[in-house]
Amino acid sequence: MVERDGPEKRGRLNRPLVLRAAVALVDREGLGALTMRRLATELGVESMALYRYTPGKEALLDGLTEAYFTEINARLRTSAGGGPHEPEWRTELRRIAQAFGVVAHAHPEILPLVATRPLAVPVSRRPAPALELTEHILSVLGRAGFDDSTALMIYRTFVAWNLGCLLVDKRQVVDNPEEPDPALRLGLHRLSATEFPRLRALVPRFAEFDDQAEMLAGLDSLLNGMPEPPLDAFYGDGGF
Repeated sequence: MVERDGPEKRGRLNRPLVLRAAVALVDREGLGALTMRRLATELGVESMALYRYTPGKEALLDGLTEAYFTEINARLRTSAGGGPHEPEWRTELRRIAQAFGVVAHAHPEILPLVATRPLAVPVSRRPAPALELTEHILSVLGRAGFDDSTALMIYRTFVAWNLGCLLVDKRQVVDNPEEPDPALRLGLHRLSATEFPRLRALVPRFAEFDDQAEMLAGLDSLLNGMPEPPLDAFYGDGGF
């Protein structure tokens, strides 16, 4: 039984609390379960109490991306920076990619929103935590000595690779969880052996796939192909 709305309960509400509850609900039951009414029930308040913190479902979805980037930034502030010295730009981008991957795996239902919703609005209207992370990446590249056009090229390449790897579904999608035979459990018998021989052969190996390791290996290859800055050094900016 949830606690109903009251002055004390309303007084404890704030935007971070509302967004944390929304993230927890989506993690547990998927995006389809997220409504203002259901979220209010989770928090033990009336629906109208939420509109002070998020004006509707669309704003709530944007709030999920805000919470997502807030978690990435918090993880970066508390994670190791690569040894006794400040990390150089490649090491820092790798650290950001690792943090992004950890948060993506903690909240897989929110990742598609992170990849699409910020792009639907001008840069100036994107969630502040997302802008913080973008500013940090560009600052890292700028202080390393890259000119503006090269820094933007590396930034776009980094974001595209990172999001692309995480969005590609590398997990088994189980057709029949009770079936012990791997091929039948994955529903591979529904694929024509003559039309899709490679899919039938390789899909069972998705379970063995270490997406974090492959993402980082690919990122290293990409960064190794980038031009070196005039001064290959990283200077801490006090951000992450």
